[in-house]
Amino acid sequence: MDKAELDRQFSDLYRAHLRDVYSYSYYRVGNHHDAEDLTEQTFLQAYRHFERALSESDGRPLRPWLIRIAHNLAANLYRDRSRKPQTHIDDDSQLRTLHTTEDLVEGRDELARVLEGVSRLPDDRREALIMRFALGMDNREIARAMGRTDGATKVLIHRAIKQLETIVQTPDPAGT
Repeated sequence: MDKAELDRQFSDLYRAHLRDVYSYSYYRVGNHHDAEDLTEQTFLQAYRHFERALSESDGRPLRPWLIRIAHNLAANLYRDRSRKPQTHIDDDSQLRTLHTTEDLVEGRDELARVLEGVSRLPDDRREALIMRFALGMDNREIARAMGRTDGATKVLIHRAIKQLETIVQTPDPAGT
C-alpha cells in the first residue's frame, strides 16, 4: 500500500474515531486539557503503528486498538503523576463548587494563615516549599537547585510541611 493510500485510510480512521477517543480520554482523566493531550498522543502513536495494525487486523475494526492505546497512555499519565504528585493548586474541582460568602471568608483567612506561616519558616524550608508548590518542581529538580541529595530534599520538604501545619494550626498569641 502506498503512503498516500495509507494516509487517506488513517484520515478516515481519525475522523471516524476522534470523538470516541476524546470521550474515553475525558472520562478517564476528568479534564479537557489532559483529554486533548491524550487524544493527540493516541493518534500520534496510532499513526506510527498504523500500517502494522491494518495488516494484523484482518479487517476487524480498529476502534478497540485506538482505545487500548488511549488506555495505556492514560495509565502512563497516572503513573507519572503518582511519581510527581500534583498539588492542590492544580486541582480545579474545588474552584467549580459554589461557595457561600462565609466559606470564602474562611478560605481567605486560612490562606492568609498559610502564607504567614510560610514566611515564618527557615529560609531553606520556605524555598523548598515555594519550588515544590508554586513552581511545581519535583524533588530531584529541587535537590539540584539547592545543592542537596534527593533524600535530604525529601526530608526537608516533609519537615517543612509538618512545621507549616503546626504553625497554621497553632493560634497566633498576638491575636491577629
